[in-house]
Formats: sequence, C-alpha cells, structure tokens
Amino acid sequence: MKFSPFVKSLCIGLLAVSSMAMANEPAAPKKADPARGEAIYSNGDAARNITACVACHGAAGNSTITQNPKLAAQHEAYLVKQLHDFKGPQRNNAVMTTMAKALNDDDIRNIAAYLEQQAQKPGAAKNKDTVELGKKIYRGGIAEKNVPACAACHSPNGAGIPAQFARIGGQHQDYTAAQLTAFRSGVRKNSTQMTTIAKRLSDEEIQAVADYVAGLK
Repeated sequence: MKFSPFVKSLCIGLLAVSSMAMANEPAAPKKADPARGEAIYSNGDAARNITACVACHGAAGNSTITQNPKLAAQHEAYLVKQLHDFKGPQRNNAVMTTMAKALNDDDIRNIAAYLEQQAQKPGAAKNKDTVELGKKIYRGGIAEKNVPACAACHSPNGAGIPAQFARIGGQHQDYTAAQLTAFRSGVRKNSTQMTTIAKRLSDEEIQAVADYVAGLK
C-alpha cells in the first residue's frame, strides 16, 4: 500500500512526538530491596555515619525497650512517611532526626520494606483496672467528648490500614502513651486528626487506651 508524502510526513511527526513524550516521562521509582534494608537496620553503614537501628528497636524490629516502638510488621508506607517526617519539623526527636537525615530515599524504602516483612512479638495489657476503660474507648470512642473509636481507623485488632493508619496492636504501652501525649501537647505535629483526638483525652484515658492496645493481636 502506498502512502502520500503528506501521510508519511504526518506519521513520522507523530512518532517523533510519541518518542519525545516517552523520553520525558519520569522514571519509575526503584523497587525496595528488603535485603539491603536488613543490612542497614542490623549493621548500619559506618562509611555514611549510619548507626544500626537494631540497637534501639531490637532484632527484627521487636524492641525490648518500652520507650522505643516495635517496628516489626509496621506498614511500609507508614514507616517511609515517619522517617521523612523526622527529617522535617513534623516530628521532633534528636536521635531519630539525626538518624533519618543520614538516610537517603532508597535506604528509607529498603528499611521500611524489611520491617514490614517481620513478625511482631505480641504484647499484653498490664493494668487490669483500666483495660476495660481502654477497650470501651478503643471500640466505641467517647461520645460526650466527641472522641471517635480508635478501631475505626486502626481496625478492631490494631492492624491499621496500609498507607493510611499505623499498626498499633501489640505496641508498648509506654510508647503509645507517650505519642498520644505528644500529639495532645503539639510536640508531635504530623497528624492533625490525631492531635484533635488526643486533646480530648485525659491522662487516665490515654493510659487506658495504651494498655488495651498493647494486648491486641
């Protein structure tokens, strides 16, 4: 089949435009490498002044220090966001800000991917006197204070929703209580929703919820 010079010229032009468009498309982000993430998490990188995460957050993300969060099985997207937030003013923590600033984007994705694959060791509620109050707030909220049920966002078993809400089930009581208090005071600034909710909670209610959450599986 023969084409006129005009048609040939038009086809060549369209191909050129298509090629230029493809060339200008942003490159797809690298796929996360959990093995590299494990290496940094467990050993750090002395050449880049990166300290091993395991020292504070425990083997495979299962911290044994109650002030430091368990990171095992945490959602990859949530961990990525938090590490980036530590680089900025949203989360103010001298240790974590220094650590996060030493990591590049690939490091962050790799570490997060590794931690998401790890199994979390279960926790347990410690205070039987307040666990029922924590259960009531977690499952049903506090209507008179306009506090929504925690389960609505973090799910009934504390597993959260990937890329939206953190896994909090099984987390250390001390850490959860500290974060709710930080949201309430405005020290932690990376969730307007959590700041609003935490400001409506008393110390007793925060401790009760934190204790109940620790026993969720």
